[in-house]
Amino acid sequence: MKEIIYPTAERVIEYNILALNILKVKKADKAEVLSYKKIADCIENCKNLESDIYDKAAFLLKCLIQVHPFASGNRRTSFIVTKDFLLSNKAKFNIKDDPMYARVMIGIREGFYTDSEIKGWIKNGKIREFRR
Repeated sequence: MKEIIYPTAERVIEYNILALNILKVKKADKAEVLSYKKIADCIENCKNLESDIYDKAAFLLKCLIQVHPFASGNRRTSFIVTKDFLLSNKAKFNIKDDPMYARVMIGIREGFYTDSEIKGWIKNGKIREFRR
């Protein structure tokens, strides 16, 4: 079995800085780590999952969004980290880079989607519309 390549907490932080510099949404966006431990815990818990690469990717995406380890750009960073995680492991990431998916990321943050739905979205690029 091929060894899985996981991001490091430092890499996740680098992606946050990158996301905020390239995908600036608000003037107040600030690259600041609120909790290094939360980032490291998400990665460690992902490593400990006895599951396939897509379950791990869904976990990583959801965890980084929900623990909110950065002052700004948590959803953008989570998206980039998850995409890099899958591509680094020669897996497909089938979510289009489309701003309309920002609403899905809000749904993930708010617990609207199941883990299975998030996995399906990553794998197939389709997910039900987020509604409050």
